[in-house]
Amino acid sequence: MKKAQKQHFLGIIGLLLVTIIWGSGFTAVDIALRHFSPLPILSARFFIGMVVMGIFAFPERKNISKDSIRSGAVMGVFLFLAFWLQTVAQLHTTPSKNAFLTATNVVIVPFIAYVIYKVKVTRYHLIGAILTIIGVGVLSIRIGESFNIGDLYSFLCAIGFAFHIFFTGHFVKKGSALVLNFIQMTVAFVLSLVMVMVSGEIPAGLPVEGILAVVYLGLFSTSLSFFLQTLSQKYTTETEAGIILSMESVFGTLFSVLILQETITWKMLAGCAIILTAIFISEHGGRKDNDVQSESRLTK
Repeated sequence: MKKAQKQHFLGIIGLLLVTIIWGSGFTAVDIALRHFSPLPILSARFFIGMVVMGIFAFPERKNISKDSIRSGAVMGVFLFLAFWLQTVAQLHTTPSKNAFLTATNVVIVPFIAYVIYKVKVTRYHLIGAILTIIGVGVLSIRIGESFNIGDLYSFLCAIGFAFHIFFTGHFVKKGSALVLNFIQMTVAFVLSLVMVMVSGEIPAGLPVEGILAVVYLGLFSTSLSFFLQTLSQKYTTETEAGIILSMESVFGTLFSVLILQETITWKMLAGCAIILTAIFISEHGGRKDNDVQSESRLTK
């Protein structure tokens, strides 16, 4: 196996591990929310991420430049916004629905590429977008009930993650994965800390179950997963990354059923199936039409 092929294979494996870790993160967030409000959870997990990535990035401190700070800051802002929306969403919806609605971010990425770099939006992307809207409707709208605000937060979270995936794929081609991760974690921590101070959401107690959930989120769902994502996207295309990362929703539902004993309805399964079909059509179907153009623009 040639070096490039080996790196590509390892990149695929790395992204698969990220999806498993992220999928388990929905369950950990649900447990943490039993004891803490969203902002302290975010502040703690980003603090852990900042410290861990700071330790590993220290040997590469000479690679910190104005460009890397600017790039990492952009990634950090979208990372904070996406996670804040996702955590708030789970106060009003279930972990499995949150996971599937978040997964719609891979359908949104091509439209971001069009707006910023004028990368062509193919017919597959349009079909995927329409199916996603239908799937979200089937999954979220219940007869006799008003629209769930948690579902709206989950979808806005997907937009935030779409920007984060897009910019990560662009910036990591030009910078150190360790440095970029340290900077984005630092920016996300500062933003969450400021929000905690402004809102006054200070935890009244520190229950063991809540602490363990937050530590898991900080070490695995934040530090390890985002380092793996940033490193792996060096050796994969944005299309491949989008397809693989969308499987986070499947693992999110799996962990929710196994650990939280969440009940899965046929309506939920139908909505999830439509969303997964939309993701596959949007990303896999449009690969031949869009990959070459997309990659050439993103590396400029």
